[in-house]
Amino acid sequence: MYVFRAVKRSNCFHRNGHDAACGESNTTNMIIFACIQIVLSQIPNFHKIWWLSIVAAVMSVAYATIGLGLSIAKTAEGPHARTSLTGVTVGVDVSGSEKVWRTFQALGDIAFAYAYSNVLIEIQVMKKATTIGVLTTTTFYMLCGVLGYAAFGNTAPGNFLTGFGFYDPFWLVDIGNICIVVHLVGAYQVNT
Repeated sequence: MYVFRAVKRSNCFHRNGHDAACGESNTTNMIIFACIQIVLSQIPNFHKIWWLSIVAAVMSVAYATIGLGLSIAKTAEGPHARTSLTGVTVGVDVSGSEKVWRTFQALGDIAFAYAYSNVLIEIQVMKKATTIGVLTTTTFYMLCGVLGYAAFGNTAPGNFLTGFGFYDPFWLVDIGNICIVVHLVGAYQVNT
């Protein structure tokens, strides 16, 4: 439900300024998401919602492209982020144990992003499509990571669409957040 908190927080910032506190509850967003999932899960034949998978894939490409464009724009403004070849500096930015923890978190995120591997044997008949899908996903997410780091350096937020990274143009950030929510609706149906 992190994305809903991020979307809600983003809307509060836009309504009340970037530094305004947001005291709204996540409960409403979670209930709406749950209701949508309940309705979609009542469809008896999974093949009847094939279109949802396509919409989710398009939304994934859309929000990744928005993030890439904003990262490129931020990087083009000039050097302002502290970067290093090894990432955050132990003793300056984080403690040694925190850097190890973050490294394992990143590895877990990568493993989660490719969680379909438990059905890989079943989809070997679609080897070419699977290869194209994995290469496309890897390319987009590596570009997001690399360009996000180039834009923000060691202070890069975990989610550069809703973190402290980008606020303007707010309408573009909001479109990106809507794409994330629509993507999650489709992805949740496929993964359950």
